[in-house]
Amino acid sequence: MPEPKGRSLPLSGPRRFILDMMHYASKVPSVPVGRTMNLGPLADARRAHPLRPSWAVLFLKGFGIVCDAHPPLRRALLSVPHLRLYEHPFSIASLAMEREHDREPVIVVGLFRAPERQPIAELQKALDEYRTWPIEKVGFFRQMLRISSYPAPIRRFLWWSTLHVSGPKRAKRLGTFGLSSYGSLGAESYHPISPLTTTLTYGPIDPSGRVTVKLIYDHRILDGAEIARRLADLEAALLGPVRDELLADQAPQREAA
Repeated sequence: MPEPKGRSLPLSGPRRFILDMMHYASKVPSVPVGRTMNLGPLADARRAHPLRPSWAVLFLKGFGIVCDAHPPLRRALLSVPHLRLYEHPFSIASLAMEREHDREPVIVVGLFRAPERQPIAELQKALDEYRTWPIEKVGFFRQMLRISSYPAPIRRFLWWSTLHVSGPKRAKRLGTFGLSSYGSLGAESYHPISPLTTTLTYGPIDPSGRVTVKLIYDHRILDGAEIARRLADLEAALLGPVRDELLADQAPQREAA
């Protein structure tokens, strides 16, 4: 019998999006810094909350609080018309998530403007919409598919110009920090890469709330000691204002009972 032959498959729009993003992410000299956190009190408050919000939402809110207090985390390196740092006035979180498109599992990105200023319930609502609305009805997803349909030179130019020319446009289109995690799948990413200045990731969270959290940073913009301190600040934000908001949301229910 003849040997079976393989087949060539066309690249989908979402796959071209990932190819382009990894092309520019590979140019960033990124370094991971990790911290083991004990988030037991936050895990208890989350379990008792009527919405049981996603851990991703809690990390978005917590890191948004840290970025609000520490402007260097909101900076990006631009090169046109000259090399400089740009500092955005607030955070825009870029959350990677898995969806299905044309019967193919794909990675898409949802943007959350100033997560530190939004109630946890609103952040959860936005995340639910990103996860459930048809991809074609979400503006950012629709734009991703449109740009990914262009020829490679045009796509790469659009990515390059977004990353290097205008700070406000870069933040609006791509965000100021990223969040990507496989923790809910029982897995951990050791060094995810991204074209953004910082990317947050965390592994599985055990029943006691113990988890390893990593912050991957662009070493051209930030240094390791600062990142280590910001991870400590993130733990404090999660166990402080984020947990306090979860408990405050439960207070009316306890009073009604």
